[in-house]
Amino acid sequence: MYRIVKKRQLNPTVTMMDIEAPLVAKKAQAGQFIILRVDGDGERIPLTVAGYDREAGTVKIIFQIVGGTTMRLNEKKEGEYISDFVGPLGRPTETEGIKKVCIVGGGVGCAIALPVAQRFNELGAEVHSIVGFRNKDLVILEDEFRACSDKFTIMTDDGSYGEKGVVTAPLKAAIEGGENYDMVITIGPLIMMKFVVATTKPFNVPTTVSMNPIMIDGTGMCGGCRLTVGGKTKFACVDGPDFNGFEVDFDEAMLRSSMYADFEKHEREEHCNLFKKEVK
Repeated sequence: MYRIVKKRQLNPTVTMMDIEAPLVAKKAQAGQFIILRVDGDGERIPLTVAGYDREAGTVKIIFQIVGGTTMRLNEKKEGEYISDFVGPLGRPTETEGIKKVCIVGGGVGCAIALPVAQRFNELGAEVHSIVGFRNKDLVILEDEFRACSDKFTIMTDDGSYGEKGVVTAPLKAAIEGGENYDMVITIGPLIMMKFVVATTKPFNVPTTVSMNPIMIDGTGMCGGCRLTVGGKTKFACVDGPDFNGFEVDFDEAMLRSSMYADFEKHEREEHCNLFKKEVK
């Protein structure tokens, strides 16, 4: 059992928790993930390591409340426990030789992008961060990004905060303006990452994407997280989650990610109905 040491609501649909898991905290690195179960009968869900404190033995997770499992997780209070917390899994983000990097995050993907930006900052790289949200109410982790970024740009779709527009606009402007990035790393919705890659490819700027497909066991055996990368089948849990964005088949990944949308909707509605009955 793993104790919830701290819980904080980042916005109406996104929650941050610090979980007491000393063995995971001891080994965790930026870019890796864990798989958890809220209780013994729950489903396994992958969540990125959003931070860690090796001395305190805690691992930070950030999740969006979108389905039955994340609803159940969000109902947990500080001091309560979750059943399983396995990791760290996946390969850490590659940092060797990168002196100037642009981190592009979208929505709750910023929770994954932040520890990557922080790691590059710790290593002495020049960090430019561009983050995007639908509107002001959904902005998360702004102060944390500002603290680890040499340049920081925030975008909102409706212009209610920061600059109005999509993340690819300031990215393209920066590259055309002479910013020579060793690497662009993008983390967020698949459609956003696809267009970030479409922005950087004409300039031949190396671009890494962090993929989070359907995942079950986290060891490569189930095959649920398979992707087509460079014409070959790869597994996000063991070969990734980071991949060369120029080689990822985004159309296939988006098609597969939508396969269980109806099931997720049903689980969410079932949980809401059960919660209402329990309240009565």
